Amino acid sequence: MATSDIQVAEHALQHHFADMEQQQETSTFGMWMFLVTEIMFFGGLFCAYLVYRASYYQAFVEGSQKMNIWLGATNTAVLICSSLSMALGVRAAQMGKPKLMAVLLLITIVLGCGFLGIKAVEYHEHWVNHEFPGPNFHFETGDPAHPATDPVHTEIYFSLYWAMTGLHALHMVIGVGLVTWIIIAGLGGAYSRAYFTPVENVGLYWHFVDLVWIYLFPLLYLISKKHGG
Repeated sequence: MATSDIQVAEHALQHHFADMEQQQETSTFGMWMFLVTEIMFFGGLFCAYLVYRASYYQAFVEGSQKMNIWLGATNTAVLICSSLSMALGVRAAQMGKPKLMAVLLLITIVLGCGFLGIKAVEYHEHWVNHEFPGPNFHFETGDPAHPATDPVHTEIYFSLYWAMTGLHALHMVIGVGLVTWIIIAGLGGAYSRAYFTPVENVGLYWHFVDLVWIYLFPLLYLISKKHGG
C-alpha cells in the first residue's frame, strides 16, 4: 500500500478510535443500525397497506388499475442499474481509483435523477386525473353502488401510494445529495485504498432505497393487476 494511502487513512482517523479498523467497524455498524430504523419506518407503511388492502380489497384492485405499469417497470430497471453502478463505484474506491469512482457514481446520480424524473411524470398524471387524496379527489368505480368499491376506500389506496412513493422519492433525493458529496470529497483526495468507509456506507444507503422500491413496485403496481378487470 502506498505511503499516500496510509497518510489519507491516518488523517481520517478520529481521536476517539484506537485504529482504522475499529473506526470502520463502528461506522459500518452505525450505518446498519440506521438502516434498521429505516426498515421499521417503512415497515409501518407496509403493514398499513396490507391491513387496508385486506379490508378493502376490491377498492385497492380498482385503484391499482390507474398505475402506469410501464413507467413503474422502467423505474425498476433504472434503479437496478443504479445499484450496479454504485457497487462498481464502491469497488473503484476500494481500489484507490478516485476518477473511476467519480465516473461510476456520476452515472448513479444520472440514473437516480432519471428515476425522479419518471416519477414526476407519473405524479403529474395522477394530479391531472384528480387522484390525489383531499377535497378534489375523484375516482370513477366499476360499480358505485357496491360498498367494496366506495371511492372513499380507493382514496385510502392513493393516500398510501402517495405516502409510500413520496417518502421513497425523498430518500432518493437525499441519496443523490450524498453521492454528490462523495464524488466531491473523492476527487479532493479524501479516500484511498486504506480509507473508503464513507463510500461504502453511502452505497449501503443507496442499495437500501433501491430495495424498498423492489417491494413497492409489486405491491402497488403488479399484485392487483393480475386480478383486475
